[in-house]
Amino acid sequence: MAEFQNTNTSLFDFVVMGSGIAGLTFALKVADAGTVALITKKDRSDSNTNWAQGGIAGVMAPDDSFDLHIRDTLIAGAGLCHEDAVRTLVVEGPTRIRELIALGTRFTQDQKGEPALTQEGGHSRRRILYNNDLTGREIERSLVESIHSHPSIQVFEHHMAIDLAKSKDDDERICGVYVLDTLDGEITTFLARRAVFLATGGCGAVYTHTTNPAIATGDGVAMAFRAGAQVANMEFIQFHPTTLYHPAARSFLISEAVRGEGGILRDAAGRAFMNDYDERGNLAPRDIVARAIDAECKKQHEPCMFLDATHISATEIQHRFPNIYARCLSYGIDMTREPIPVVPAAHYMCGGVVTDLYGRTSLPRLFASGEVTCTGVHGANRLASNSLLEGLVFSHRAADLFLHDLDETPPLLEHVPPFRPYRGRVRIADTEALKTRIQAAMTKFVGIVRNDERLHQADVAVSVIMDEVESLYATCRPTEDLLELRNLALTAQLIIRSAQQRKESRGLHTTLNYPEAQESERHDTVLIKRKRTDFAVVSR
Repeated sequence: MAEFQNTNTSLFDFVVMGSGIAGLTFALKVADAGTVALITKKDRSDSNTNWAQGGIAGVMAPDDSFDLHIRDTLIAGAGLCHEDAVRTLVVEGPTRIRELIALGTRFTQDQKGEPALTQEGGHSRRRILYNNDLTGREIERSLVESIHSHPSIQVFEHHMAIDLAKSKDDDERICGVYVLDTLDGEITTFLARRAVFLATGGCGAVYTHTTNPAIATGDGVAMAFRAGAQVANMEFIQFHPTTLYHPAARSFLISEAVRGEGGILRDAAGRAFMNDYDERGNLAPRDIVARAIDAECKKQHEPCMFLDATHISATEIQHRFPNIYARCLSYGIDMTREPIPVVPAAHYMCGGVVTDLYGRTSLPRLFASGEVTCTGVHGANRLASNSLLEGLVFSHRAADLFLHDLDETPPLLEHVPPFRPYRGRVRIADTEALKTRIQAAMTKFVGIVRNDERLHQADVAVSVIMDEVESLYATCRPTEDLLELRNLALTAQLIIRSAQQRKESRGLHTTLNYPEAQESERHDTVLIKRKRTDFAVVSR
């Protein structure tokens, strides 16, 4: 028998988890008000932001308006958006985008030297700023450079948060986080004098096929839920309708902007089918397009559909989509000459940790922003390119509280217990098989189209896996793989239980048992951890 203990403690004013647009923005803005620990489990630029191809939405054109952007977002959200959150996002968005530009972010420009604008599904105007098809990478670059040069910010790469830390004397207030150094295995308690900030991104790795990086394992949602925070609308998992279908390719996203620039979805016979499903055709919102592709594949017994951009000039394609063009070409597909085979894949988590308009969660001193949250902006379906904007706007609003002397009760940091001792055999858990079982169950039973029986089967399968995972966690040395598996299992349960609560089809949640939207179901699905039961449903 061996015992593992940690004795390390680090003290900062702010502890930020996640290095995408939400975490970097908050860290950069509050660094003028105190010291910041920025914790990221890989490299500082490994995030969903860095993988974002499409762009960032904002009202920048003279023929556009706040009301139009708000309307488009509300329509896409299928009746569940919180209009105050949407208005906040849209009205404050252009100012935050201009701050990015001032910081050094380079968006593609038009002939007049102004940011060029494109259109994506669900948008009634051209309002998407972009940097060819690598917008997220460019935003990440400018933010990381600013973070690197700020003396008050210390970046901890290859560090993974395990759980949120509380004082022994207060079961609600978050005082810090227990963190594993994934390179040497040491565990440190990072304490925060002022706030802990969650910006850990999404959960695409819950599914077999995803557009997300492998790090998207639902860490923030799982940690917050275990600590007692409210989590909402986890049933709404957005499947990107067009990812590259190729046996040698990991689900590579074909940006929605390809359809925005005129790309047409066709079946193997060349028939354009989107007008059969929606009057907006190829520019319909993502949930409609994903269901249409899924339906056509099943109806025709085909493994994929095709995105045809061959009518667009080769020069324009190579200039506008250089990354997509090169990647497809590497697999022997010349998108200027032949349609791209595409299938839907898990892409974006529209639900998450419940926050208000300033990033405050239901737990004191725990703030959050970005994909990990449920601000009310996305409702039952995210409008394209609103996600980067959401992280930018609500991270700014959270930071602004601290820049204007938010009145806080000092935390009882000296009463935070060390991370639980590890007792048991010093062994490394075999996690890959359990991870594959979770992904298989979620992909088979909790995909684009669901029903009660499939959800029940998923619940049973994941509950069994969850018991195995908790046994491993109690007896094995903490490792990055084990911690990710633990978070994946809980996040999968949250998705399943949320889906079981919604007795209707709305937005991204389609169930054969309840095929129509119901006014009585027009509310958020909110789950919270209870001491005596696994899950409780509360109203919002």
